[in-house]
Amino acid sequence: MKLVGIVGTNANRSTNRQLLQFVKKHFSQQAEIEICEIKELPAFNEPEDKTTPEKIQDLSDKIVAADGVIISTPEYDHAIPAALKSLIEWLSYTTRPLIDKPVMIVGASHGSLGSSRAQAHLRQILDAPELKARIMPSAEFLLGRSLEAFDEAGQLVYPEKVKELEECFDEFLLFVEITNQLVKDHRFKTEQNKQFSWETVNGGNNE
Repeated sequence: MKLVGIVGTNANRSTNRQLLQFVKKHFSQQAEIEICEIKELPAFNEPEDKTTPEKIQDLSDKIVAADGVIISTPEYDHAIPAALKSLIEWLSYTTRPLIDKPVMIVGASHGSLGSSRAQAHLRQILDAPELKARIMPSAEFLLGRSLEAFDEAGQLVYPEKVKELEECFDEFLLFVEITNQLVKDHRFKTEQNKQFSWETVNGGNNE
């Protein structure tokens, strides 16, 4: 199984990046995971001709080719970072690769609560008509106290969290298989969703 892991921040140092690196190594026998950065991507700026920037197109192509996506997000002011929101806006406005794509949301934060509000925020965004990702339900992986969570080798040092992550990941692999089979059987609906336009619904531009 091939998965894409998206580091949901443009920060140079991030425990969310460390979390995805751990996931890639720890589950290497179960899935091939490519970690994708967003820190070099352009900020969203609605192009008149809807041309997709090259770096956005490259990431979109990787998402399309993958069986599923894992997004690791920090929490800034009860929400996802602006850089992650910008990426999602590019994808929803241009190529729409997340439609019917299985997505697992994880997150790490320096505090004890993890990124619970940001994860809820991201779920709400990914349910928008232009996105319509298939988000794994009833599963939330929250890594609190993340500054102390990894050793020098990048291993997650909280045994209870390793076990929880293993359970979530196993569930996600099953979710990916079931979802992709369902989507395969109803491919026409995916294509219809990709044609959705707020301009048609509202009779004008979102601005």
